[in-house]
Amino acid sequence: MSDRHELILTCPKGLENLLLAEASELGLEDAREQVAAVRGQATLEVAYRLCLWSRLANRVLLVLRRFPTQTAETLYQGVHELDWSEHLAADGSLAVEFSGVGSGIDNTHFGALKVKDAIVDRLRTHGGQRPAIDKLNPDLRVHLHLERGQAVLSIDLSGHSLHQRGYRLQQGAAPLKENLAAAILIRAGWPRLAREGGALADPMCGVGTFLIEGAMIAADIAPNLKRERWGFSNWLGHVPAIWAGLCSEAQARAEAGLARAPLWIRGYEADPRLIQPARNNIERAGLAEWVRIYQGELATFEPRTDKGQKGLVICNPPYGERLGDEASLLYLYQNLGERLRQACLGWEAGIFTGAPELGKRMGLRSHKQYAFWNGALPCKLLLFQVEPQNFVTERREQQAVPTARLSEGAQMFANRLRKNLRTLGKWARREGVECYRLYDADMPEYALAVDLYRDWVHVQEYAPPRSIDPLKAQERLMDALAALPQALEVPQERIVVKRRERQSGTRQYERQAARGEFLEVAEGGVKLLVNLTDYLDTGLFLDHRPLRLRIQREAAGKRFLNLFCYTATATVHAARGGARSTTSVDLSRTYLDWARRNLALNGFSDRQRLEQADVMEWLRNDRGEYELIFIDPPTFSNSKRMEGVFDVQRDHGELLDLAMARLAPGGALYFSNNFRRFSLDEDLASRYLIEEISGTTLDADFQRNNRIHRAWMIKAGK
Repeated sequence: MSDRHELILTCPKGLENLLLAEASELGLEDAREQVAAVRGQATLEVAYRLCLWSRLANRVLLVLRRFPTQTAETLYQGVHELDWSEHLAADGSLAVEFSGVGSGIDNTHFGALKVKDAIVDRLRTHGGQRPAIDKLNPDLRVHLHLERGQAVLSIDLSGHSLHQRGYRLQQGAAPLKENLAAAILIRAGWPRLAREGGALADPMCGVGTFLIEGAMIAADIAPNLKRERWGFSNWLGHVPAIWAGLCSEAQARAEAGLARAPLWIRGYEADPRLIQPARNNIERAGLAEWVRIYQGELATFEPRTDKGQKGLVICNPPYGERLGDEASLLYLYQNLGERLRQACLGWEAGIFTGAPELGKRMGLRSHKQYAFWNGALPCKLLLFQVEPQNFVTERREQQAVPTARLSEGAQMFANRLRKNLRTLGKWARREGVECYRLYDADMPEYALAVDLYRDWVHVQEYAPPRSIDPLKAQERLMDALAALPQALEVPQERIVVKRRERQSGTRQYERQAARGEFLEVAEGGVKLLVNLTDYLDTGLFLDHRPLRLRIQREAAGKRFLNLFCYTATATVHAARGGARSTTSVDLSRTYLDWARRNLALNGFSDRQRLEQADVMEWLRNDRGEYELIFIDPPTFSNSKRMEGVFDVQRDHGELLDLAMARLAPGGALYFSNNFRRFSLDEDLASRYLIEEISGTTLDADFQRNNRIHRAWMIKAGK
């Protein structure tokens, strides 16, 4: 074999330029970039060195030959012509990886079979002995890439991908690959800062990948020093003496590096479940003296600043994959920017994100940005110099801490919120209302509903029309969310953001999160439990407040029936008003449990009947009589527990006929729904006395959106 070989180093997309510089420094000659790869010439010693020391490559491929191919047969012949006895014994094991199509190759599986057959046929002995196939740990891993009629046949010296360092056996939900983390650190200037004795901190460290990679760079540890099995371990062309010399050199460098005084490298993680896995990873990497992990929220993050210590803050905050996710994370990025401005003056920072728009909301000017790919997701690394001249903030006289400056649009939105708060706040205080709608898409470009629940803010973003540019809609949403804490003087952690789209079936009732945190609020002399985080709706429909209070006023001595009762807030009002008995029906066990808690919270635990059932089926079987009935059905509903699908437009006539059959003489039925295109069946008026009361069921906070629901009072006909 030749002393010089063609090598191809593969890497994640976007790392080619960094890998080119690294590989050239490690001895690769005539190096040049390709898509997700670097190609060059090197001796076997340099090839080994690249395997051992490359922090960025996925694989090191040693090219055996290039040849043209037009058909599957010429591909077979081109592989078969090679003297495979120089590389693999007849009783060895083999794995083949194939990429590319064309030249008679329809798919990669077929291509891999042709390559395998050619190698096996060449090595088959007269006695029939031939290499076995082992896809996990073969003696030789062969790679063939086919492109535009040219086959590139290589052996994989690395074996398993080089990003798998071996220390990370436990990982979080969305970990960065180790070589991507190393690339981010290199781009962020960590090697320079490490040489200068700088510190490294990650305020959202997960299982510690950034910190471990950073410590290995600082301590001059070869990233793959601890790997025991390589793609060349059983390759017949392997020269153990060369490899042993490189390993001895790398071991000596690592020991010398670890003997130095450790740099200050610290990670903080809010999720307690990740702390021990992170510490286990650090221990496996042999860096327990260099890296420390602590449990702590972002708000408690404090890098080391004594003795003028400076360094790099690096992190990969969550960024979500949908617009609604990004909206809920705006305040996380704002808090991150605030912590950098407060606690990291003079430091450098690198924020790796798939949502650069969120990064722009940190209140800091980025002086450099680099494009990366995290798998198939395009991302950016935003670099900051945390200095006052780079702050994008405003300082109010009463504030000691600078806050992010609002855009012109955000300022307009904030002004509208303040105006509404002045008007509706007076009304709410006068009427004793704790929970009300402050803003409901008053400005069409800011399509949000903003509700106040005591000292909490619940924000729902209406999905923008398809005609609106999603990026523009996102920018406006971010402007609005940035304005909320300043305009309402509410801490960011008390603002909950959700996205409301057109719902079908029971999606509006599906769980969004699992925090299980309930807030007790008061309304009309009763106490109710709301949950602002776990579901799209909170358990309390604010627009029905007047109708609930009307039921309370009329309930004394009556038997009350609440159909599609949800969390039974109307039932609590009826019980408060002195109802002789109440019956509440809903299909959801979750919401009936919530209803039971609402009733118990007010001391109403007897004479209150809760039924888990399909409302239509329950009405067909029930024989009770009720003087007061309330029905607020969903637009659509389906469940495994019910037959068919309930459609309020199609089925409301039958629903009302069944309910009116249960209405006692002289009783009243209140029917409401929020389907915007709803039309009451005209035939109902021939059977019952019907009065639309929509206008009287809307308080001041819903006068701007008088189509939020429609309501009718229905009584038996003459």
